[in-house]
Amino acid sequence: MIQIRVSDIKQFVYCQRVVFYNYVMPVDKKTTFKMEYGKIAEDKIDRLENRRKLKEYGLSSGTREFHKQLYSEKYGLSGKVDLLIKTDAAYYPVDFKYTTSQPHKNHLYQLLGYAIILEDIYDYVIRKGFVYLIPEEDAVVFDLSDDLKDETKNLLSEIRKMIHYQQIPPPVKSQAKCLDCEYRNFCGDVF
Repeated sequence: MIQIRVSDIKQFVYCQRVVFYNYVMPVDKKTTFKMEYGKIAEDKIDRLENRRKLKEYGLSSGTREFHKQLYSEKYGLSGKVDLLIKTDAAYYPVDFKYTTSQPHKNHLYQLLGYAIILEDIYDYVIRKGFVYLIPEEDAVVFDLSDDLKDETKNLLSEIRKMIHYQQIPPPVKSQAKCLDCEYRNFCGDVF
């Protein structure tokens, strides 16, 4: 089974070609501003998050684990969740994002990827996850339904099929996504 990362699910939902280039045609990619700033902001967020109350997430108690490496042999899926909140009743994956806009569909699918792994590892049903918007200092909650988790598992199959058959996917419909893309120079049919 081809091993997939949770970030591949997020990228596949955003632009399938990013995953194609990573696995089928690995190339030297350009580091974008968002990528660089995200690395710098991560340390700052860790320090602040340790002092922040769990009420930001609508929780009264729990423990935090930062940068938790996760792996599910069952799904051939791995990832490093920015924050895992554990309470007696539930576990919550939290992903930090440096963006001033609301989270997008691809961010939801990243949380779903973490949820699938967490359910496999801990035998807990993961019902909710959060995207923490760094500039806004706001936690956006997402419901992680069984239907969405099933859809995410289907995406894993689609990703593996694309890699196995080495077929380049069509370009994204919105070329605005391409402006800051680290693979922009490799999509000759778009630019």
